[in-house]
Amino acid sequence: MKRLLALAVFTTLLALAGANLAQDKKKGDPAFDPIKDDPALPRVLLIGDSISIGYTPATRKLLAGKANVHRIPENGGPTDNGTKKTKKWLGEGKWDVIHFNWGLHDIKLGSGKHQVPIEDYEKNLRELVKAMKGTGAKLIWATTTPVPEGKTSPPRKNADVIEYNKSAKKIMEENGVAINDLYVFALPQLDKLQLKVNVHFTEKGSEALAVRVAATIEAALKK
Repeated sequence: MKRLLALAVFTTLLALAGANLAQDKKKGDPAFDPIKDDPALPRVLLIGDSISIGYTPATRKLLAGKANVHRIPENGGPTDNGTKKTKKWLGEGKWDVIHFNWGLHDIKLGSGKHQVPIEDYEKNLRELVKAMKGTGAKLIWATTTPVPEGKTSPPRKNADVIEYNKSAKKIMEENGVAINDLYVFALPQLDKLQLKVNVHFTEKGSEALAVRVAATIEAALKK
Protein backbone atom coordinates (compact mmCIF):
# COMPACT_ATOMS: atom_id res chain seq x y z
CA MET A 1 0.00 0.00 0.00
CA LYS A 2 2.78 2.42 0.95
CA ARG A 3 4.62 1.55 -2.24
CA LEU A 4 1.51 2.29 -4.33
CA LEU A 5 0.99 5.58 -2.48
CA ALA A 6 4.62 6.58 -3.04
CA LEU A 7 4.30 5.71 -6.72
CA ALA A 8 1.14 7.80 -7.03
CA VAL A 9 2.82 10.78 -5.37
CA PHE A 10 5.87 10.43 -7.62
CA THR A 11 3.67 10.25 -10.73
CA THR A 12 1.75 13.35 -9.67
CA LEU A 13 4.94 15.32 -9.01
CA LEU A 14 6.35 14.24 -12.36
CA ALA A 15 3.20 15.40 -14.16
CA LEU A 16 3.29 18.74 -12.35
CA ALA A 17 6.94 19.18 -13.23
CA GLY A 18 6.16 18.49 -16.87
CA ALA A 19 3.27 20.94 -16.85
CA ASN A 20 5.41 23.62 -15.22
CA LEU A 21 8.18 23.03 -17.74
CA ALA A 22 5.76 23.40 -20.63
CA GLN A 23 4.32 26.56 -19.06
CA ASP A 24 7.80 28.01 -18.51
CA LYS A 25 8.72 27.23 -22.10
CA LYS A 26 5.66 29.12 -23.32
CA LYS A 27 6.36 32.00 -20.97
CA GLY A 28 9.95 32.10 -22.16
CA ASP A 29 8.98 32.36 -25.83
CA PRO A 30 9.19 36.06 -26.80
CA ALA A 31 6.33 35.55 -29.25
CA PHE A 32 3.99 35.36 -26.24
CA ASP A 33 5.39 38.39 -24.41
CA PRO A 34 2.62 40.76 -23.28
CA ILE A 35 2.35 43.90 -25.40
CA LYS A 36 1.80 47.31 -23.86
CA ASP A 37 0.12 49.43 -26.47
CA ASP A 38 1.38 52.82 -27.54
CA PRO A 39 -1.98 54.59 -28.02
CA ALA A 40 -0.50 56.68 -30.83
CA LEU A 41 0.16 53.57 -32.95
CA PRO A 42 -2.19 51.24 -34.86
CA ARG A 43 -2.91 47.76 -33.52
CA VAL A 44 -2.00 44.62 -35.45
CA LEU A 45 -3.00 41.03 -34.67
CA LEU A 46 -1.11 37.96 -35.92
CA ILE A 47 -3.08 34.72 -36.10
CA GLY A 48 -1.46 31.43 -37.05
CA ASP A 49 0.30 28.25 -36.02
CA SER A 50 3.92 27.61 -35.05
CA ILE A 51 5.18 29.15 -38.30
CA SER A 52 3.68 32.48 -37.24
CA ILE A 53 4.97 31.99 -33.70
CA GLY A 54 8.43 31.76 -35.23
CA TYR A 55 8.19 35.04 -37.15
CA THR A 56 6.32 37.04 -34.47
CA PRO A 57 9.35 38.42 -32.54
CA ALA A 58 11.18 39.60 -35.68
CA THR A 59 7.97 41.11 -37.07
CA ARG A 60 7.57 43.13 -33.88
CA LYS A 61 11.13 44.42 -34.14
CA LEU A 62 10.64 45.43 -37.77
CA LEU A 63 7.45 47.30 -36.95
CA ALA A 64 8.71 48.89 -33.73
CA GLY A 65 7.55 52.49 -33.56
CA LYS A 66 5.08 51.82 -36.38
CA ALA A 67 2.53 49.45 -34.85
CA ASN A 68 1.57 47.55 -31.71
CA VAL A 69 1.99 43.94 -32.87
CA HIS A 70 -0.01 41.40 -30.88
CA ARG A 71 -0.53 37.69 -31.53
CA ILE A 72 -3.01 35.13 -30.30
CA PRO A 73 -1.84 33.53 -27.02
CA GLU A 74 -1.40 30.05 -28.49
CA ASN A 75 -0.77 27.97 -31.58
CA GLY A 76 -3.75 28.67 -33.84
CA GLY A 77 -3.98 25.02 -34.92
CA PRO A 78 -6.53 23.98 -37.56
CA THR A 79 -9.49 26.03 -38.77
CA ASP A 80 -11.93 24.23 -36.50
CA ASN A 81 -9.90 25.49 -33.53
CA GLY A 82 -10.15 28.98 -34.99
CA THR A 83 -13.94 28.84 -35.31
CA LYS A 84 -14.15 27.97 -31.61
CA LYS A 85 -11.75 30.63 -30.34
CA THR A 86 -11.60 33.55 -32.78
CA LYS A 87 -14.25 35.57 -30.95
CA LYS A 88 -12.11 35.36 -27.78
CA TRP A 89 -8.91 36.09 -29.71
CA LEU A 90 -10.40 39.19 -31.33
CA GLY A 91 -11.62 40.51 -27.99
CA GLU A 92 -13.27 43.90 -27.67
CA GLY A 93 -10.38 46.15 -28.75
CA LYS A 94 -9.96 47.79 -32.15
CA TRP A 95 -7.73 46.11 -34.72
CA ASP A 96 -6.31 48.01 -37.67
CA VAL A 97 -4.75 45.00 -39.42
CA ILE A 98 -5.16 41.25 -38.92
CA HIS A 99 -2.58 39.01 -40.59
CA PHE A 100 -3.74 35.38 -40.47
CA ASN A 101 -3.23 31.83 -41.68
CA TRP A 102 -4.58 28.33 -41.18
CA GLY A 103 -3.56 25.25 -43.13
CA LEU A 104 -0.65 23.14 -41.93
CA HIS A 105 -2.73 21.56 -39.17
CA ASP A 106 -5.74 21.07 -41.42
CA ILE A 107 -3.72 19.00 -43.92
CA LYS A 108 -2.24 16.63 -41.32
CA LEU A 109 -2.83 13.03 -42.33
CA GLY A 110 -4.07 10.31 -40.01
CA SER A 111 -5.40 6.95 -41.20
CA GLY A 112 -5.33 8.36 -44.72
CA LYS A 113 -7.60 11.29 -43.85
CA HIS A 114 -6.91 14.98 -43.39
CA GLN A 115 -7.42 16.45 -39.94
CA VAL A 116 -9.85 18.88 -41.57
CA PRO A 117 -11.21 17.81 -45.00
CA ILE A 118 -10.93 20.51 -47.65
CA GLU A 119 -14.69 21.11 -47.83
CA ASP A 120 -14.76 21.76 -44.07
CA TYR A 121 -11.62 23.88 -44.37
CA GLU A 122 -13.39 26.09 -46.91
CA LYS A 123 -16.51 26.33 -44.75
CA ASN A 124 -14.46 27.22 -41.67
CA LEU A 125 -12.38 29.81 -43.53
CA ARG A 126 -15.49 31.58 -44.77
CA GLU A 127 -16.80 31.74 -41.21
CA LEU A 128 -13.45 33.02 -39.92
CA VAL A 129 -13.13 35.70 -42.60
CA LYS A 130 -16.66 36.90 -41.84
CA ALA A 131 -15.83 37.19 -38.13
CA MET A 132 -12.60 39.08 -38.78
CA LYS A 133 -14.19 41.42 -41.34
CA GLY A 134 -16.69 42.32 -38.63
CA THR A 135 -13.90 44.07 -36.71
CA GLY A 136 -13.40 46.60 -39.50
CA ALA A 137 -9.70 45.69 -39.69
CA LYS A 138 -7.78 45.35 -42.93
CA LEU A 139 -7.22 41.63 -43.47
CA ILE A 140 -4.15 39.89 -44.86
CA TRP A 141 -4.17 36.18 -45.61
CA ALA A 142 -0.79 34.44 -45.53
CA THR A 143 -0.65 31.38 -47.75
CA THR A 144 0.45 28.16 -46.08
CA THR A 145 4.17 27.54 -46.41
CA PRO A 146 5.54 24.46 -48.25
CA VAL A 147 5.92 20.95 -46.90
CA PRO A 148 9.42 19.69 -47.83
CA GLU A 149 10.14 16.41 -49.53
CA GLY A 150 10.64 13.41 -47.27
CA LYS A 151 8.75 11.73 -44.45
CA THR A 152 7.60 14.51 -42.13
CA SER A 153 6.08 13.88 -38.71
CA PRO A 154 3.12 14.16 -38.54
CA PRO A 155 2.59 13.15 -42.19
CA ARG A 156 1.80 15.95 -44.64
CA LYS A 157 1.92 16.32 -48.43
CA ASN A 158 2.92 19.44 -50.32
CA ALA A 159 0.29 18.61 -52.94
CA ASP A 160 -2.30 19.24 -50.21
CA VAL A 161 -0.73 22.60 -49.36
CA ILE A 162 -1.18 23.59 -53.00
CA GLU A 163 -4.83 22.49 -53.07
CA TYR A 164 -5.75 24.09 -49.73
CA ASN A 165 -3.97 27.32 -50.71
CA LYS A 166 -5.89 27.33 -53.98
CA SER A 167 -9.20 27.07 -52.12
CA ALA A 168 -8.14 29.73 -49.61
CA LYS A 169 -7.07 32.16 -52.34
CA LYS A 170 -10.48 31.86 -54.00
CA ILE A 171 -12.20 32.72 -50.71
CA MET A 172 -9.87 35.67 -50.08
CA GLU A 173 -10.39 37.06 -53.58
CA GLU A 174 -14.17 36.79 -53.17
CA ASN A 175 -13.92 38.77 -49.93
CA GLY A 176 -11.39 41.37 -51.05
CA VAL A 177 -8.75 40.11 -48.61
CA ALA A 178 -5.10 40.93 -49.39
CA ILE A 179 -2.81 37.93 -49.90
CA ASN A 180 0.74 37.59 -48.58
CA ASP A 181 2.06 34.66 -50.63
CA LEU A 182 4.55 33.13 -48.22
CA TYR A 183 4.37 29.86 -50.15
CA VAL A 184 5.76 31.42 -53.33
CA PHE A 185 8.29 33.39 -51.29
CA ALA A 186 9.64 30.37 -49.42
CA LEU A 187 9.47 27.62 -52.06
CA PRO A 188 12.60 28.46 -54.10
CA GLN A 189 14.76 28.87 -50.99
CA LEU A 190 13.54 26.12 -48.69
CA ASP A 191 17.02 24.65 -48.36
CA LYS A 192 18.21 27.98 -46.93
CA LEU A 193 15.21 28.80 -44.74
CA GLN A 194 13.60 25.57 -43.56
CA LEU A 195 14.73 22.78 -41.26
CA LYS A 196 15.52 19.46 -42.93
CA VAL A 197 12.45 17.31 -43.60
CA ASN A 198 10.48 19.58 -41.30
CA VAL A 199 7.75 22.16 -41.96
CA HIS A 200 9.35 24.56 -39.46
CA PHE A 201 11.89 27.24 -40.27
CA THR A 202 15.32 28.01 -38.91
CA GLU A 203 15.79 31.23 -36.96
CA LYS A 204 17.09 32.92 -40.10
CA GLY A 205 14.18 31.46 -42.04
CA SER A 206 11.66 32.92 -39.59
CA GLU A 207 13.42 36.27 -39.82
CA ALA A 208 13.16 36.15 -43.61
CA LEU A 209 9.42 35.44 -43.35
CA ALA A 210 9.11 38.31 -40.88
CA VAL A 211 10.57 40.77 -43.40
CA ARG A 212 7.85 39.79 -45.83
CA VAL A 213 5.12 39.85 -43.16
CA ALA A 214 6.17 43.24 -41.79
CA ALA A 215 6.36 44.79 -45.25
CA THR A 216 2.87 43.52 -46.13
CA ILE A 217 1.43 44.86 -42.86
CA GLU A 218 3.15 48.22 -43.25
CA ALA A 219 1.76 48.54 -46.79
CA ALA A 220 -1.74 47.82 -45.48
CA LEU A 221 -1.37 50.43 -42.74
CA LYS A 222 -0.37 53.09 -45.28
CA LYS A 223 -3.47 52.55 -47.41
